[in-house]
Amino acid sequence: MNEPPARPSRSLAGAALHAVPTLVILCGLAAVGWWGHHTGWALPKFSALNAPPAEADDWCNEHGVPESACVECSEELLPRPKARGWCKVHGVPECVLCNPKLAQLKAMPAVTPAELDRAKRAIDFAPRPENNPICKSHQRRIQFTDEAAADKAGIAVEPVSTAPAVEFVTAPGEIGYDQTRVAHLSSRSPGSVTRVFKRLGDRVSRGDVLALVDANEAGKAKAELLQAFGLLQLKSQTLVNVRGSGGAVPETRIREAEAAVQETEIRMEAARQGLVNLGLPLPAAELKSVTLEQLKAKLQFLALPADVTSSLDAATTTSNLLPLVAPMDGVIVSGDVVTGEVVDLSRILFEVVDTRFLWLTFDVKAEDARRIKAGQTVRFKPDGGPDELTGTLTWISTQADPKTRTVKVRANLADPDGQQRSNTFGSGRVILREEPEVVSVPTEAVHSEGCCQIVFVRDKNYLKEDSPKVFHVRKVRTAAKTDTQTEVVGLLPGEVIVTKGSGLLLTELLRGSLGEGCACHSKK
Repeated sequence: MNEPPARPSRSLAGAALHAVPTLVILCGLAAVGWWGHHTGWALPKFSALNAPPAEADDWCNEHGVPESACVECSEELLPRPKARGWCKVHGVPECVLCNPKLAQLKAMPAVTPAELDRAKRAIDFAPRPENNPICKSHQRRIQFTDEAAADKAGIAVEPVSTAPAVEFVTAPGEIGYDQTRVAHLSSRSPGSVTRVFKRLGDRVSRGDVLALVDANEAGKAKAELLQAFGLLQLKSQTLVNVRGSGGAVPETRIREAEAAVQETEIRMEAARQGLVNLGLPLPAAELKSVTLEQLKAKLQFLALPADVTSSLDAATTTSNLLPLVAPMDGVIVSGDVVTGEVVDLSRILFEVVDTRFLWLTFDVKAEDARRIKAGQTVRFKPDGGPDELTGTLTWISTQADPKTRTVKVRANLADPDGQQRSNTFGSGRVILREEPEVVSVPTEAVHSEGCCQIVFVRDKNYLKEDSPKVFHVRKVRTAAKTDTQTEVVGLLPGEVIVTKGSGLLLTELLRGSLGEGCACHSKK
């Protein structure tokens, strides 16, 4: 059977449904076109945010306020102070540091020598953004009709205050042992381990015996010393006898006896030095006051402390014992030697570290390394650690890594409680400059208008009912910065500046210079 034909009404309804989005878009475009045609495609001006003109004849279109109240057109409404010109010291015009009367404060502030020195340090410490001396934008004043208009525009203000400032270089870093306080201990002669007194993690003091090694070279060196000592006694007695013969012995015989004694003394000293080289020191003075038997007993446990010899049986213990002695106070951070193990000179048996002193090593960018010098403070925060560690920079590499183009720098870190761990990574800061108190403002308050750094300062009489609602353009120099705060030179504590909404004032400042390039050359 043939299927019935589709109904025409359903086809028309589906086509109309699919055409709805297209019709909506076309209507939207038509609405935008109508709005653009009637507004001249112009965005709302600054004046639109100000109060509307009460009378068309009393309205300043250029500055967006009633012409009768416009301080820019009628400067007698808000006379300008006597111009002081460009400040070569601080790099700003109408400098409030050098001329406190210019500050927007009700009472004239006192600028102390310490504040002037602080400002100079901030500017001289490093290259700072400079202002153009010919720029006249600081002569502009942005005016609102009233406080309500400023509030409507979203203007928020904040008094200038002081805060600590820190300039630093950041770099990844790592904690490591102070390599001048690390000792790798190995046997000074091949042999086998007979006793182990200290283990991994034990804290040791300088002179502690960590282990004993049975080394044939030690026994051989002791035997050579005993042999030389006995021979020296014999040669010395012979010399005494020939000298006391009363002339019966020829002079040549006496000289031969003297030469034999000297030769034996040299031989004994060589044997003694051989023991010293094995870590078995024996002062030469002690050989002058002992007998052969006493020396033999002394050599058996040479360089072993009393607490070790008390645990050894002299009758059954060999004279080949070679102690491994801790050269400093510290902690055994590696050591897995066991009794009976055969060792040689190349095998490191123990690693002793004075963990109270650590190194912080950073990889600093080559361009940042130029600002770093020994003696600067370093702060390091280990990954996952809550605290920030403080050290002192002691070394800067003279070469950059050919692959990473970074420069290694190192700082000393004291860790008397042993809380830190070697090979811990983290982030560090090399402190370049630190001031306990500087003039600081929110970063959003500072702008560049093309060639100068500016902020907007509220007029000191702004809150008076009959006073013009004016914000002054103030040139500043910027120094230390964070994500939220910026150190500035050119403001005094207590002055009130625009924070939120300052971008709108910047737009109004630049509005008259659009098409003319830099605001430095804008016409008044």
